[in-house]
Amino acid sequence: MKRDTVLFDINETVLDLGSLKPLFKSAFGDEGVTATWFSTLLHASTVCIVTGVNTNFATLAGTMLDAMAARVGVTLADAVRSDILGRFATLPPHADIKPALARLRVAGFRTVAFSNSSRELISAQMKNAGLAEYFDEIVSVEETGSFKPDPAVYKFVAKRLGKPIEELRLVACHDWDTHGALSAGMCAAYIDRTGAPYHPLYRRPDVYAATMGDVVEKIISKASTQ
Repeated sequence: MKRDTVLFDINETVLDLGSLKPLFKSAFGDEGVTATWFSTLLHASTVCIVTGVNTNFATLAGTMLDAMAARVGVTLADAVRSDILGRFATLPPHADIKPALARLRVAGFRTVAFSNSSRELISAQMKNAGLAEYFDEIVSVEETGSFKPDPAVYKFVAKRLGKPIEELRLVACHDWDTHGALSAGMCAAYIDRTGAPYHPLYRRPDVYAATMGDVVEKIISKASTQ
C-alpha cells in the first residue's frame, strides 16, 4: 500500500488565525473572543452535519459572528463585520509551513489542500499566502453539502483524488478532524499547535508532533517502510 498523497486541513493547521486577534480585540475588547468564535463556528457546522442543515462555511461564519456579538452586547458596524470575515482570505501561513511542504514535495508526495471552506476561498487563501505552488490540488467539501468530520466528506475526497481512502493521510491541528479521518478509514497526522491535550476518547493518529517539520519527517519515514 503506497501512501504518497497527503491532505492538509487549512484554517489553523496551515494558516494562522492569530492575525484575526487584533480585529477581535478592537471590535470586542478581547482578542480571546477569536478562539471562542471559531469554536462556536465549528460547533455549528457539526450540528448542521447531524441535523442535515444545508449551508456553507462562510454563511455560518457570519451567523456565528453575529451571535457572538449579540451574546456579549457588542454592535458590529458593517465595515468591521466585513473586515473580520474578509480577513479569512488573507491569513498568513504558519512559519513552519512552506519548508515542510517543500520537503514533502521533494520527497515525491502529492499535496492537497482540503477544507470546509469554499473552493473559491481556499484558492484565494493559497494565492494570498504564497502557497499556491506548494499544493498539487485544492478540494473543498462544498460539493457534499456537509462538513468535516462527516465520514462522507473524507470518502468524497478519496473518490475525487482517485485513491483508496486507506492510502490517504490527513494532517490537521484539530483532534476532531484527525479522529474523523481515522474513523472514515484514512490515515492521519496531528500537529499540536496549542499544547491542549488530545481528546482521550478520539482515535489517535500514528504521527503526532509539535511542528510541521517534524510531522513531515515522520510521514516520510513511515512511507519509506511501506
